[in-house]
Amino acid sequence: MNEQEWLQWSNKCLNEVYDPSSETKLKSWELTISPEHFLRLRKTFQHGKQEYFSLHLHLFNDLDYFGNISHGTLELKADKDDIIVQTYDDPKDNVDSMATALDLPVKNMEPERLDSLRSALLFFKTGEL
Repeated sequence: MNEQEWLQWSNKCLNEVYDPSSETKLKSWELTISPEHFLRLRKTFQHGKQEYFSLHLHLFNDLDYFGNISHGTLELKADKDDIIVQTYDDPKDNVDSMATALDLPVKNMEPERLDSLRSALLFFKTGEL
């Protein structure tokens, strides 16, 4: 596949497997990989609070999967504190921080799909398989 095909497939895959039902009071979410190879997740909760996560995939290290085919957690890892974490409209306070891992609740994650997603993320990291 070429870069555009990997990008389309990756976005389709992530949107099919992301499991928002594990987040209580989640109003909406958006999970994308941009053409510039940023993985971005924005979650908006019922009371207006937003959480935003961003990782440039050239800083992606690896991923782990915990769970079974039906439900699990996909852990995306970076080498250092390379994942941007921001909150907005939080009654407790807005926070900007960095993280080394991003946990995504997922569903219907078959081994073949997980392997393909790992390949896609590594492609965006290095530009090759």
